[in-house]
Amino acid sequence: MEYFLTEEEQMMIETARNVAIEKVKPIREHYDEKEEFPWEIVKEFAQADLCGVYIPEEYGGFGKGIMGLVLVVEELCKVDGAIALTLAATALGTLPILIAGNEAQKNKYLPDIASGKKLAAFGLTEAGAGSDATGMSTTAVKEGDYYILNGTKCFITNGGEAETYTIFAKTNPLRGARGISCFILEKGMKGFDFGKKEKKMGIKASSTRELIFDNCKVHKDQLLGKEGHGLMIVQATLDNSRPGVAAQALGIAAGALDEAVAYARKRVQFGQPIASFQGIQHMLADMATEVEAARALLYATARMIDSNVGKPEKEKKRTSKESAMAKLLCSETAMKVTTNAVQIFGGYGYSREYPVEKMMRDAKITTLYEGTSQIQKNEIALNLIKESAAKNK
Repeated sequence: MEYFLTEEEQMMIETARNVAIEKVKPIREHYDEKEEFPWEIVKEFAQADLCGVYIPEEYGGFGKGIMGLVLVVEELCKVDGAIALTLAATALGTLPILIAGNEAQKNKYLPDIASGKKLAAFGLTEAGAGSDATGMSTTAVKEGDYYILNGTKCFITNGGEAETYTIFAKTNPLRGARGISCFILEKGMKGFDFGKKEKKMGIKASSTRELIFDNCKVHKDQLLGKEGHGLMIVQATLDNSRPGVAAQALGIAAGALDEAVAYARKRVQFGQPIASFQGIQHMLADMATEVEAARALLYATARMIDSNVGKPEKEKKRTSKESAMAKLLCSETAMKVTTNAVQIFGGYGYSREYPVEKMMRDAKITTLYEGTSQIQKNEIALNLIKESAAKNK
């Protein structure tokens, strides 16, 4: 379909495609097998100027917003959803700074992230606080000009590899949702350490680690926004970041579709390519339609988010519903398309000789992190009900 992309957007896609095919594709199997973090490829991303596409130009980025991020992540994920996650997860960790950071904080952290010198990570999830962020137990107690952080975060993407972390903790546990605040932490700070690295079903090239805070002393200048505004920062971040996960899922699905079509044309059974069988054709048709529908929703959502840039606060449109819809549709499509791709490959699809089994494993996480599919449905329904109530006052 024609999405009327600008010349710059088309150039970003072409650059990402070249890096994916020339640099990522030859080594993706190695990083999946060894479960190593792909630092060499991160350097390639930086050299190709892919790291700061969503960061404003005044901080060293390209200023192409969420749409720019979506286009790059989708294209990279057509080849490997795990290695591309280094960029998407860094964007997640960076967004709180973009949303709530003051000029000093933005000038300190964003240029190095935009250039690819440093990666970022987002520290929200805990063992007892997944979908329910207000259930977190990590605390930040004010002592003079400092906050003392204690607690543990888990399942943190880029954990241990990133240098910059946006961490959420309770500064006033008695205030519930209004007692959560957000801080910028740096790797190497005293009292900030890393726990176990998770052994995962998919996205094995991505590092997923525990973060441990043991009387970690953080200066008040590292507080993002105001004390007690943490949950609002979380919500605004996820409104902007969920399209990134959707792009990861879409890219994996599109890559699996490409592999399935190519294989169906070459694989001969009963004296003819299996692409000539109506059953296979119908599977491919469904897969292609689902991918294109997901792409249309995702791109429209990204454009909607970017349309808020520069508007007065009261004129900005909340995109919680649309972001949740995009993530829900893209992630569920990724699971359906990759599963069908494996089916089309038959027994070969279940072996590591072909990439579709990895795509299927990598796709699953997109239905889980940054809110499960069920949480996305809750978000969509809640907003629908609110909209209906507002219309019928």
